[in-house]
Amino acid sequence: MMEEETVFRVEAEGLVESLEAGLLALRDAPRNAELINKVFRDLHTLKGSGAMFGRDDIASFLHDFETAFEQVRAGSVKLDAALIGLSLEASDHVAALLAGGGTAPGDALLGRLAEMLQTAGTEPARVPLRFRFWMDPRTLDLGGKPEFILDELRKLGATNIRPVLDELPPLSEMDPMRLYLGWEGEIDPKISEDQIRAVFLFHEDGLRLELECASPPAQHEADPESVDTPVPGRTADTQRQLMRVPAERLDDMMNRVGELVIAEARLLELAANSGDPNLVTVAEDIQRLTTAMRDTTMSIRMTPIGAITGRFRRLVHDLTTKLGKPIEFITEGEETELDKTVVEQLTDPLMHIIRNVVDHGLEAEEDRVAMGKAAKGQIRLSARYSGAEVLISLADDGRGLNRDAILKRAVERGLIAAAADVPEEEIARLIFEPGFSTAEAVTELSGRGVGMDVVHRTIEALRGSLEVASEPGHGTTVTLRLPLTLAIIDGLLIEVGGERFVIPLAAVDEIVELPAAHAAVRSGNAFLDIRENLVPVLRLRTLLQSENAPDPHQKVIVVTSSDGRVGLVVDRIIGSNQTVIKQLSPLHAGLKIFSGATILGDGSVALILDVPQLVTRGRTVVETGKEAA
Repeated sequence: MMEEETVFRVEAEGLVESLEAGLLALRDAPRNAELINKVFRDLHTLKGSGAMFGRDDIASFLHDFETAFEQVRAGSVKLDAALIGLSLEASDHVAALLAGGGTAPGDALLGRLAEMLQTAGTEPARVPLRFRFWMDPRTLDLGGKPEFILDELRKLGATNIRPVLDELPPLSEMDPMRLYLGWEGEIDPKISEDQIRAVFLFHEDGLRLELECASPPAQHEADPESVDTPVPGRTADTQRQLMRVPAERLDDMMNRVGELVIAEARLLELAANSGDPNLVTVAEDIQRLTTAMRDTTMSIRMTPIGAITGRFRRLVHDLTTKLGKPIEFITEGEETELDKTVVEQLTDPLMHIIRNVVDHGLEAEEDRVAMGKAAKGQIRLSARYSGAEVLISLADDGRGLNRDAILKRAVERGLIAAAADVPEEEIARLIFEPGFSTAEAVTELSGRGVGMDVVHRTIEALRGSLEVASEPGHGTTVTLRLPLTLAIIDGLLIEVGGERFVIPLAAVDEIVELPAAHAAVRSGNAFLDIRENLVPVLRLRTLLQSENAPDPHQKVIVVTSSDGRVGLVVDRIIGSNQTVIKQLSPLHAGLKIFSGATILGDGSVALILDVPQLVTRGRTVVETGKEAA
């Protein structure tokens, strides 16, 4: 029984998410019939599932809301912002019931719904003229074109034209030149019967035409422009059989695969040293199977960023209602995938940023209009791949960061000296200091200086980084740089000064020989002309303070991040390997050029180089002309 309850709860939580997404979409397309039907289906399924599993509290509560949307489908109740807002509160209440919340809020919601429906009254449904017709069965043989008739009917305003198959015979008895089909549809009753019959002027012989008045199906209440509005939730591609698995099992499987990868590396090392061809063959087979298992397990763990964007839409909707600021929330790259652990931990940071944007960044409607901006503020959430990273940007078109207010508060808190000349990028970083806030008063949304500190700590814990770009009067963009995965990557094993390191293979663009003219140089200006492009070069021997003699045939590994390219000079390239990422100890976590460590096949440890940090150092070469050591 406990397992059945778990299944019900998981399915119900998915339906609540789908219901909320549908309601938020209806806010922008309130007459979209497909969305209305989707919300009705979610309500009906939730109610039915609740009754089936003995959750009468959920079933009885949803009954009235299901009835309300049935009236919306029939056209007797108008769907407006108030009903959508109340329905969103209802979805929150169902979520609370699933989590063990009380029933008191539900009684109040039902009372408000009854009052709302009573105040709205009942609107008369539009009555269309329904037509059905069959043309002469010999029409095709006589050269007639039924499609021309249908086009003429559409010009009169006919909608929802569909075939009538009542007289279609079995395939074995069908004559390909005989017209068996009829058609039916609806048209405005203002169109007279004479106008309709005029369409069939040259096809009156053998014509059967039926006309009757009838209430339209629900879908006819939709505006033609809104019918193609995408419906959030499951699509045809995702409606296949799925199995829900607890996250803990996935984590356990990933840990075991990681240990298997380490054991496989040890086996390959032993096989290579043994010289036994049979052992080498078996080791290579195990390597192939381990790689396939790793890829499959990794794909299971990958989650699209779109899995959490619904929460942000709801947050923006609620903040719009609370603060009276009209806001357009736009998403791009929702299909971009990250490790599920990363996606789960992104929710709170992004919510904190959105709250700050709405409270501090976006101006009031009248102020925007006075400034010549669109009355509706805009927040754009976008995600994209960049080498071994995913970049998630949250941009707004508001007032931008208040440089003077930030500096004033930083001086008051002793973070900077009063006369200090602070670079622009450092000013932006100040907002992430613990307890930092420029708000004059503490509000429900902000002012305590906690939110952005949470953002900073969470992103750092995910081995990511933060960047802020702001233009006064034009908005702010916060960019989160995050690793694709926290578990296993393909790595390039290199040697520098007798020590081995790993570079994420996804960040490697190309590998070239270090020219002889550069081989003896250890510092100073460092650029290479690679395919007519100057690329800044970092000598890892200098960076890592290696005292050993350099290899006579050094290589340059060109790596890329969103900030550009940089060449890394290494002594030797050992080869590619599957890299199980292990977190660095707190003692070593401050070494920014390393993102983690891994265990090699011989049992030794190799540090994993942090490519974005290295590229940032490479930019110093460009800006100062000196090697960033």
